[in-house]
Amino acid sequence: MKILLVEPDRLLAKVYRQALESKGHHLVSASTAQEGIAKVDEFKPDLIILEIQLVEHSGVEFMHELRSYEDWLDIPVIINSIVPPAEFNHSFKILKHELKVSDYLYKPDCSLKTLLAKVSNFDPVLK
Repeated sequence: MKILLVEPDRLLAKVYRQALESKGHHLVSASTAQEGIAKVDEFKPDLIILEIQLVEHSGVEFMHELRSYEDWLDIPVIINSIVPPAEFNHSFKILKHELKVSDYLYKPDCSLKTLLAKVSNFDPVLK
């Protein structure tokens, strides 16, 4: 499965890359929202793993732009963020229903094993 990882933390991105590639996934990384949108266009991912807290443009802005393109409406997105979900209580409906976020993982509570399990739910080969 082709996965786009939008993660500003280079060390964490490296750990995720190693784990996901060890499971047979092809991974491309971006560290900013703008770079992420460009990678979606050239890479055509099957899944996006997105940190909400990004420099310059937030992950929410990334989602708005992503969903503005008809061809990208159905790409599943897992938010894996340092931002506590409580901060999105008021806007989670927007993330879930309007921007079609598939899942929200809070990094301090999410193990690598949990992330890999969530990713496997979107892998058509494993279904």
